Amino acid sequence: MMKLYITTPSPFARKCRIVAREKGVAVEEIVVDPYANAAELLAANPLVQVPSLIAEDGLPINDSPIICEYLDMVGSGPRLTPESGPDRLRVRRIEATADGLLEMGVKLVLEKRRHESERSPSWMERWSTHMHRALDALEAADLSADDFHIGTLTAGVAVTWISFRHPDFDWQTGRPRLVALQAALEARASFAETRPA
Repeated sequence: MMKLYITTPSPFARKCRIVAREKGVAVEEIVVDPYANAAELLAANPLVQVPSLIAEDGLPINDSPIICEYLDMVGSGPRLTPESGPDRLRVRRIEATADGLLEMGVKLVLEKRRHESERSPSWMERWSTHMHRALDALEAADLSADDFHIGTLTAGVAVTWISFRHPDFDWQTGRPRLVALQAALEARASFAETRPA
C-alpha cells in the first residue's frame, strides 16, 4: 500500500487526502513531525515537508499538485485534472491561485510564530494583501461544487484552512460564491473526513 506522510493541519496534505478518497486510492496516512526531522519523512523528501507520497513503485513523490495528479491518474472515476486542452489550463490556473493563497497564509502563520520583536509588519501586510487578491480572483472565477475538479477542491481546502489558522481573517465578506462553495464541499464525505485538527 502507498504511504502518505502528513500532518493533520496541513492544507496541502489535506488536498492529497481528499483526492485519494475521491478517487478510491488506498493510502496509509502516516502523521509525522516535519520540525523534528522525522527520519521516514527525511528519507522520502530531502526538504522534510509534507505531504510526501511513497508511490506504488516505492519511489517518493513530493509537492501536493504532483501527488494529486498521480493519485488522479491511478485512481478510478472522472479525472479531477483534465488531461489536455484549454480546460486543463483553466483548472490548473485555479489550482495555482488557491495554492498561492495557501502559501501566503502559511508564511503568515510562520511569521506569527516568531517572537514579536522579530516579526516584519510590512511582510505580514503584504502577504495579507496577496491573500485578499487571490480570494477575489477565486470569487471572480465563479466556482461551483457541481463543477468538481482539482481547482475547486483546492479553493475549498484553502478557505477552510484560512478559517482554521487565521480566524480573524475575513475572507467571507463580499465573496458569496466562495462561501457557498465551502459549504457545499465541506458536506462531501472526503472533506468531512479530513477537516484540519
